[in-house]
Amino acid sequence: MITARIAADFVEEYATLLELSGASPFRVRAYANAVRALETLTSPLDELLAAGTLTEVKGIGESVAELVAELADTGTAQAYEKLRAATPGGLLDMLRVPGLGPRKIVAIRKALGIETLDALEQACRDGQLAALKGFGPKTQATILKGVEFIRAHEGHCRVDTAHQSAQSLLAVLRSHAQQFAVTGELRRARETVQQLDFVISTTDAEAATAAFVAHPDIAEVLAPGTGRLSSGLQANLHVVPDDAFPAALHYYTGSEEHRAALCAKAAERGLVLDERGLWRGDERIECADEAALFAALGLAYIPPELRENQGEVEAAAADTLPELVTTADIRGMLHVHSTYSDGVDSLEAMGRAVRDRGFEYMGIADHSQAAAYAGGLRVEDVQRQWEEIDQLNEELAPFRIFKGIESDILSDGSLDYDDDLLAQFDFVVASVHSQFNLSRDAMTARIVRAIEHPATTIVGHPTGRLLLDREGYAVDIDSIIEAAARCGVALEINAHPSRLDLDWRHAKKARDHGVQIAVNTDAHSVGGLDHLGYGIGIARKGWLSAADIPNALSREAIAAWFQS
Repeated sequence: MITARIAADFVEEYATLLELSGASPFRVRAYANAVRALETLTSPLDELLAAGTLTEVKGIGESVAELVAELADTGTAQAYEKLRAATPGGLLDMLRVPGLGPRKIVAIRKALGIETLDALEQACRDGQLAALKGFGPKTQATILKGVEFIRAHEGHCRVDTAHQSAQSLLAVLRSHAQQFAVTGELRRARETVQQLDFVISTTDAEAATAAFVAHPDIAEVLAPGTGRLSSGLQANLHVVPDDAFPAALHYYTGSEEHRAALCAKAAERGLVLDERGLWRGDERIECADEAALFAALGLAYIPPELRENQGEVEAAAADTLPELVTTADIRGMLHVHSTYSDGVDSLEAMGRAVRDRGFEYMGIADHSQAAAYAGGLRVEDVQRQWEEIDQLNEELAPFRIFKGIESDILSDGSLDYDDDLLAQFDFVVASVHSQFNLSRDAMTARIVRAIEHPATTIVGHPTGRLLLDREGYAVDIDSIIEAAARCGVALEINAHPSRLDLDWRHAKKARDHGVQIAVNTDAHSVGGLDHLGYGIGIARKGWLSAADIPNALSREAIAAWFQS
């Protein structure tokens, strides 16, 4: 079965390739219109395809319908594959530069013959872009900054992509190991990953290593037990004896700085700690697991997410580490979208999916009317949604859907909708979705004013970053945290793996100021609900316990918290 979202994304990519190829603007626009039509389908796409009635949807012509039908049948389309093969890879790299869309890329290519990031960077440094019509020094500087951002993050991978690769490789290693684990950045729940590390104990290291590097995902073998994935990630296999597994698990999990701090602790006790074990002279101290290893150093167990040398060793020595939140602590999903705005699944489907996952409540927060590009709700849409929520709450009780909204923070810091309507929502997620280029002071004042609004409950994705795509907007996060603490407003950890915003370092600072932090999936589909674990990883890195997170409250308690 193919979903409308998958089809829309595919058609959108095809439209981008068409534009890069220099196709007629009218043809490109037809496909762009079809994307919007697919995103707002009122009937299941597979039913329309089966009935042959997709072309009856306004905005979808014969060529788009044929493309989507071929995608549904084969997983791709010949026209797409032909166009993709004919497009220089460097042009697709250029698309990653924030603010540089297909139209500008075509103009740059036509004027300067540029087809790679290297050539684009050089043209910026030489001042050639500023001389082009429609560009200028300011645009050139912005593009150069975007190229530098990409360069700084080369070799990094989003955590969800890294997780999928790790699980695929683990499936092969399991049959060759007595003990096995993913370690490194992924085990520490880093927001992006530069390499995958695995530790296994086995009686046949040669067979395990051979199976590892022979995995289909390994595109290039760099050394025995080391390969490069097709995604560019390096994958490292560390094979150890069974009795060395706990020490190796610790060694290959923590950051370099964390390992150095632990080695210093060992030295204080006349011990040596390395990847093979904890030693007193030539004698290895037996440690059945990591907890025993930490205990032998006089430390409480340090969870993997905290092993960054950010004070966790000192807290473990004083036995003051917090009891970190787990996914099991979360009792409700807040900041969820539906087809009322830009979601893929209906309000009812989202509510039932949240309930069936064992949660007590869901807080719907579709986009407000200012977000017209995302199908933002007009006032009459809000009233219609509330009526449906009342009906669903009767059907699904005791499960409850709370009436929320993701209200745009307008350029002056005011919220979308008038105050009377805002006051009627159970909760309001206030988010910036436009005008990211304000000065640091202006953006900070904008968000602080929104925090001070009586209706604001949570600030959504507070810095606006998109991992490996764009930096967050310039903002004084300390001032945001102080305002949130003063006004009793929560900040959000947006669990979508492209955001993971609030950053874990800022989350810890907010916690220290007494600010509540909601861990929200920002799910736009039923599948998006499964991103919760990534947000919990960031919450744990931020030293958060269940008491720091409002959606760890019960249904009754969260209702009271909204009112307070």
